[in-house]
Amino acid sequence: MTYQSTAHPAHSVSPFEGLRRAGAGLRRFFAGIGHGIMVGSTAHRRFEQVQGLQAKSDEELSAMGIKRDDIVHHVFKDLYYI
Repeated sequence: MTYQSTAHPAHSVSPFEGLRRAGAGLRRFFAGIGHGIMVGSTAHRRFEQVQGLQAKSDEELSAMGIKRDDIVHHVFKDLYYI
């Protein structure tokens, strides 16, 4: 007669498991910083574009087909549907 156990053997944890988890945490941390820098630089470029368009005369904006009230919409139209 044989005995069978349904108990699971203890899972052995690799000594490098802590390092792997720490490495994954560091990757997420630096990826978050990189993402923040990218978003910040994109926002800065759009802000400069809005300022540049606001500095133009109404005639220049009209030649571009933009009304002064629509400058922000024009700059951010790829992000928002208004």
